[in-house]
Amino acid sequence: MQTVYNLIGEDLKVVEQKFIKYLESDTPLIRRVGEYVLSSGGKRVRPALLLLAAKLCNYNGDKGVTIGSVIEFIHTATLLHDDVVDSATLRRGLASANTLWGNEASVLIGDYLFSKSFSMMVEVGSMDILRILSGATTLITEGEVMQLLCTGDVELTEERYLSVVRAKTAILMAAACESGAVLGGVSEAEQQALSDFGMELGMAFQLMDDSLDYVATEEEFGKSIGHDLEEGKMTLPLIHALRQCSKEEHALITTVVEKEDMTPEDFKAVSDLVNRYGGIEYTVTCAQRYIDNCRAHLDMFKSCPAKDALLELADYILVRNR
Repeated sequence: MQTVYNLIGEDLKVVEQKFIKYLESDTPLIRRVGEYVLSSGGKRVRPALLLLAAKLCNYNGDKGVTIGSVIEFIHTATLLHDDVVDSATLRRGLASANTLWGNEASVLIGDYLFSKSFSMMVEVGSMDILRILSGATTLITEGEVMQLLCTGDVELTEERYLSVVRAKTAILMAAACESGAVLGGVSEAEQQALSDFGMELGMAFQLMDDSLDYVATEEEFGKSIGHDLEEGKMTLPLIHALRQCSKEEHALITTVVEKEDMTPEDFKAVSDLVNRYGGIEYTVTCAQRYIDNCRAHLDMFKSCPAKDALLELADYILVRNR
């Protein structure tokens, strides 16, 4: 990521400053929770994609940092809502906002961030970017509902799961890249190529997240290991194992998924099956394929520091540990 930070590190700092500025409210809790989530870390991958895409398209104005802040607002809102839906207690290694302030405050402040992001989009004055980001926000919500409907479904297909990932995670990265292209005023083909780059990268990002839930330590991952399984989420390593295992093993996994409270022994039993049937390797291979595809989408762009940074960011997705 060093190439990325060397190129846009100062811009990312301004993104954070704008984020804090737009948190100003007569209700102090909004700022407190927003700043807490922002300060808890994160690589700012989504605003970085926006800024790098804009640079790749030779945009030199200051609207990029505002849109980067919008994207981080949207992402932060989804985190607040996700942690409530998932009953999460950790986020980036710290207590989640809902643990500290309760579910009601987390949901309402997430709603505030969504609403504020739209007023910030209007300030930018681009109907194309408003269309892209509002469409992405709608699809993210649909993805959340789709994931909820798939919870506990041990017959979930890989195709159905990937459609959830596309809506829930990848679309915002695609929207970030496409918005950068709009700022640069490039051709429709180049705009589509950057959107596709972000979509493929977002797919890989989530698949690697799936694998980390089984192989990372809690300190590395920044959230509870095995939480997806405990919540009944069917992620790709588990979907692959369910396709390969015996009827008896399938029944064991089903029992664990349906349990109200998962024990460490339950997680170990399922994790052992995921590893035995190559669920992690299969997921990483799929992620690698998405990264290979996303790199190819940049072939139409000339070599430059922004392109190098985007390619480095794609490679980072495969080796990150949180």
